[in-house]
Amino acid sequence: MMTLFTNARIFAPQDLGIKDVLTGGKEILVIADHIEPPAGLGLEIIDCTGLSLVPGLIDSHVHITGGGGEGGPASRMPELQLSMMLDGGVTTVIGCLGTDGITRTVESVLMKVKTLRALGVSAWMYTGAYQVPSPSITGDIAKDITLFEEIIGVGEVAISDHRSSVPSVAELARITAHARVAGMIGGKAGILNIHMGDAKDPFRPLHDVVAGTMMGYKQFIPTHCNRNPYIFEDAKEYGKKGYLDITTSSYPYDPDCEIKPSKALKQLIAAGVPIGHITFTSDGCGSLPMFDTDGKLVKIDMGLPDSIIREIKESVRDEQIPLETALKVATSNPADILKLKGKGYIREGYDADLLVLDENFNIVHMMAMGKIMKR
Repeated sequence: MMTLFTNARIFAPQDLGIKDVLTGGKEILVIADHIEPPAGLGLEIIDCTGLSLVPGLIDSHVHITGGGGEGGPASRMPELQLSMMLDGGVTTVIGCLGTDGITRTVESVLMKVKTLRALGVSAWMYTGAYQVPSPSITGDIAKDITLFEEIIGVGEVAISDHRSSVPSVAELARITAHARVAGMIGGKAGILNIHMGDAKDPFRPLHDVVAGTMMGYKQFIPTHCNRNPYIFEDAKEYGKKGYLDITTSSYPYDPDCEIKPSKALKQLIAAGVPIGHITFTSDGCGSLPMFDTDGKLVKIDMGLPDSIIREIKESVRDEQIPLETALKVATSNPADILKLKGKGYIREGYDADLLVLDENFNIVHMMAMGKIMKR
């Protein structure tokens, strides 16, 4: 089946103006001012007059097999369902383990990646978890990255958090170097996804690794950088050197301490952080716990992928950030940073992952890998 989107305002994510887009199989075939429907072929025509056509969103930090567990067995979060992705316009996810790398396994994440791919969306994953030494499939994180097509890096490794394994600088440096070399051999990003906790001077372990080795700041993606005011202030400087990830699901659960993602994006840009260094992720199906001063869990919530499109909308509507800029944090930026071939852009030859949006950011149509998933 071929699909022709006509008269769409295309944000690729750059603004291309009004154009037609023809898809066939799993790819974008042609982008042009006007495309005459090919005769004699099975073709669906979707008129997008007055609508925007944007890349499918990439959620690059999702606990696809469920997260949580900090409050005992009843606090375990459920695994990701395809419907959660479709509700949020997410066509690509990167799965990871979090706090519980003990009863949940890297193998289960790999099988969930395969399940999602079989359902028609795109998925990759990190090996490892909060813990150091990092759990893996082969017993070696480098072998996991090199040998498994689905594995692109290591994460979510926890630092500056009371739930972390408190890795030394030497341990963190060794994991980083191991992942980097494996990425080079396997043709992957080989990046380290870092869980940032609430400790003061939270980026210090990363600064120390860079200062003491030949590793650069762009070997890391520190996440939850909007979790409190002091980490966010540090992020404004850190982000000039390396990547930053903003967690969209965390708001509005804890408005007294969390920095709203849409406002965070505006402030980071104003502080001089390059837009290409910033990503939005949902922490989908991960736990959003709140602890008291004694470290006791007092409440727990769950992240959802649809928080990303909400915060992109509010970046545009409330913070006056151009749509082509706001979209980058969940399209071209994660695709470039994580080396996701064929993702993040509307370009000829790229995967046909497309969203048709109305002026209120409602999803009118959604295509993943050339197949209409939502109408």
